[in-house]
This record gives sequence, C-alpha cells and structure tokens, in this order.
Amino acid sequence: MDLLEPEILLQLLINGLLAGALYALLAGGLNLIFGVMRVINIAHAEFMLIGAFGAYVLFNVFGLHPLLSLLIIVPAIFVVGYYFQRVLIERVVGRPMLTSLLATYGVSIILINVGLLIFSADFKSVPVLQGSFLVGELAISKPRTVAGLVSLILSVGVYLFLERTRLGKAVRAVSEHAQVAQICGIDVRQIRMLTFGMAAAMAGAAGVMLSIIYSFWPGSGVDFIQKCFAIIIIGGMGNFVGALYGGILLGVVESFVGGFISTQWAEAMAYLLLVAVLLIRPTGLKGVARA
Repeated sequence: MDLLEPEILLQLLINGLLAGALYALLAGGLNLIFGVMRVINIAHAEFMLIGAFGAYVLFNVFGLHPLLSLLIIVPAIFVVGYYFQRVLIERVVGRPMLTSLLATYGVSIILINVGLLIFSADFKSVPVLQGSFLVGELAISKPRTVAGLVSLILSVGVYLFLERTRLGKAVRAVSEHAQVAQICGIDVRQIRMLTFGMAAAMAGAAGVMLSIIYSFWPGSGVDFIQKCFAIIIIGGMGNFVGALYGGILLGVVESFVGGFISTQWAEAMAYLLLVAVLLIRPTGLKGVARA
C-alpha cells in the first residue's frame, strides 16, 4: 500500500482533524483560565476525567448515552468550577504564578487519589458507537467522528459567546485589562468565576467525548495536561482562538506522523512542535507579547 495515495492522506487528515477538535476543546478551557486570571490550572485534566467518569457512571447505572449525559455533566461541572474558583482560585489570582501552579497541583493529586479510591486503577470505557462510517474508500471511526463534531460545535459555541454576547465581551475585557474593566463597571470577580466554570465545563465535555474513544483511569490526565500545555504555548498563551489552532495543528501532525512513521513518534510530536514554534515565533501562533 502506497502511503502517498490520496485516500490514505485524506484518511489521515480526517483522523487528525477529529482528534484535534477534542484537543482544542480541552485546551481552549485551559487557555481561557490563563487569559482571564493568569493562573496555570494543573488540575484541568482532572475536571476532564470527572466528565469521563460521570459518563461512565451514568451509562452503567442508568444506561444513559454519553451524548445525553452531556446535558447533566456539563452544567454540573460548570457549577463545581464556578464555586471552586471562588473558594480556592480567587485566592491565588494576582500572586506569583508558582503559587497557582502548586495549589492546583495539590488539587490534582487529591482528585486523582479520590478517583483511585472510588474507581480503582482499572481502566474504564464507555462502549457505544462501535464501528466506522464507510465513505467511498474511507473508514471513519463513529466514536471519533461524534466526539470530534461535538467538540467542534462546543468550541465554536464558546467562541461565539465570547465574540457576540455582552457577557463574553466582559470576559474579553477582563482578559485584556482587569483594572480598566473594573473601572468600567464590570464585576471582575464574577467574570472570573464564570470563566472558570465555563473552562471546567469544557473540560468535562471533553471528558465525556474522551470516554467513548479511549480507555481511562484516574491517572490518565497526566498525558492530556502535558499536551494541553504544549497546545496553548503553540497557539499563544491566553488566546482562545490560538488554542483552537494549536489543537487542530497537533491533531493533524500527530495523525500524519503516526501514519508515516510510528505512534511513538506521534506522541513526541507535541513537544517537537512546541520547540519548533518557540524557535520561530516565541509568542505562539496567535499570541502577542505582553509588557
């Protein structure tokens, strides 16, 4: 089989775009938090796993399809994130970045251990949407297609919220300059809580989508948070659209490298791509230098 055949290249491109959409949804939330609060949330991937285990429980106990479980999990994690910001994150906003990093790292460790106590270290999965869609010579995985499309719709929805609504414009104003936004009458604290809730909900939704593609356990977040950091640096730290670009780019590059070379090299691409972008454009694809 010739890897340069158009059908093979198109197959790799579609696989990459679908994986990239999921990456973008997860990394977009992390970038939103950093943009508005200048906080590095190490526990972001654990919010994703709360969504994944939530989907697992709802499927196995109530027989609820993961797509329907989004209607329960996303609002629930939004509320958790909203008040989590008020209780913990607000206390580290404005402090040295290492403070937020250590605080959220502690939360990450706690959540992983709670997950181990409840679910053990066994891998879990939600076996729905088996098989592939056959389009001509292409075989497109059903779970990856659904996960990619849902992730894309949610990311575009958040983007439109930020661009088109008054509340979204307030979030962007706080991201640009919190003090000026406060002088203009924006409740900065409420905006930070809203932003963290949205980011946690995005991570939870990514977790639900993850649950229908991969097997997972309470420690699965490590790989994803590392990729998220690579994506937001590639796309530009604090820039929501940059995370979308970075996620899609990483997904496509991983797919082609996995197809042409090996899956081991595909896993390393996030960091090779990170180094390449930093050498060419240190602020990332969409980032700007801050004073």
